[in-house]
Amino acid sequence: MTLVLGGARSGKSAHAEGLVAALPPPWTYIATAQAFDAEMRERIAEHRRRRDARWATLEAPLDLAGALAAAQGPVLVDCLTLWLTNLMLAEVDRDAAFAALEAALDAAPRPVVLVSNEVGLGIVPDNALARAFRDEAGRLNQRLARRAERVLFLVAGLPMVVK
Repeated sequence: MTLVLGGARSGKSAHAEGLVAALPPPWTYIATAQAFDAEMRERIAEHRRRRDARWATLEAPLDLAGALAAAQGPVLVDCLTLWLTNLMLAEVDRDAAFAALEAALDAAPRPVVLVSNEVGLGIVPDNALARAFRDEAGRLNQRLARRAERVLFLVAGLPMVVK
């Protein structure tokens, strides 16, 4: 398992796609984004344009563990922080969702690349929800980094090996 971290527009998704595409197809892209507005629809479209027919796409705004169980071949999950946002907004039991994700990762016999935002490098958010999100994202990233064989941090499109 590889965890790819970075800030917004750091190049983490494109880099993660390249890691998976270096493996034999077919590949599975597990998308956690939901298109609630025009900007998000365009971001999703941009990601889709980068993938060809060798990619199967599974939409998993909440049931990431189920999508991992259904995936074929090498898997890219993009992204964990959008998934976390969905869980928080849906008021899902995050501890149970995280445990289910970890169990699904343990059962995954194929290479898995996870993408997540590093949101703890900026200023302290001015509201409780944003602080809770930042803290929860940091805890999730730490949990998965401990499990990962490889952790990369993307800065300005350049990968740095963390683990």
